[in-house]
Amino acid sequence: MQGDAVSYERDGHVGIITLDRPDNRNSMTAELLEAFAAATARAVADGEVRCVIITGRGNCFSAGADLRAQIQGGDDGKPRMPHEKSFAMYTAFLRVLDLEVPVIAAMQGHAVGGGFGLALLSDIRVANEDAKYGANFARLGLHSGLGISYLLPRLVGASAAAELLFTGRLVSGAEAARIGIASRALPGDAVLAAAREVASEIAAAAPAAVRMMKRSLYQALGWDVRGAALAEAYAQAATVETADFREGMDALLAKRAPHFTGR
Repeated sequence: MQGDAVSYERDGHVGIITLDRPDNRNSMTAELLEAFAAATARAVADGEVRCVIITGRGNCFSAGADLRAQIQGGDDGKPRMPHEKSFAMYTAFLRVLDLEVPVIAAMQGHAVGGGFGLALLSDIRVANEDAKYGANFARLGLHSGLGISYLLPRLVGASAAAELLFTGRLVSGAEAARIGIASRALPGDAVLAAAREVASEIAAAAPAAVRMMKRSLYQALGWDVRGAALAEAYAQAATVETADFREGMDALLAKRAPHFTGR
């Protein structure tokens, strides 16, 4: 029997959240999202943790939504508006925002779509120089979610963010570090060790001061990722109803180029 889809452990003062469904590219299945919420809650409640690393097993940090299964969440029998279903898909990953301590994304593999958004929710990102990263929503006929259209321009600037969002182009880890998505890019087998090294340095600093500086940093930036993610949910729900989205899904599953009509 497989273990938890997401695990939490602590090594000294460093907590590690590990996405552990490599056979499904650590995609956002209901099982993984539920387990991620539980693991994050454990990290939030851990009074000894001073820094948290998020990583994933296999060649994907996270491939985002499992497009063969679902693109919206909230399948619990409760009546929900379309935008609420879109927002529900991201609520588990948004729990990262509840962590008062610094969060490092150790992106040992590809991070695409919602998986890329999870990385952007972290404070620091370490990339695999050869892996692919980005928000490919436009190539699927879909609006971005998880606050990506809010986060990305604040990291790389409006022009670079516009190019990446409007084209859906994925970038290598090396380019991600060059344009500011990641703080550094390394060979894949060095990513987690580098993240652990940074986490250990953070954990050795005064914990109260670090927590307060994290709070001050985002307050000064006027950070409202949850509000942005909710606003995106309205647009994402609207695009889910379009013919272009259906064409994007059909093309993806058929492994062909999509033909979008604007409808």
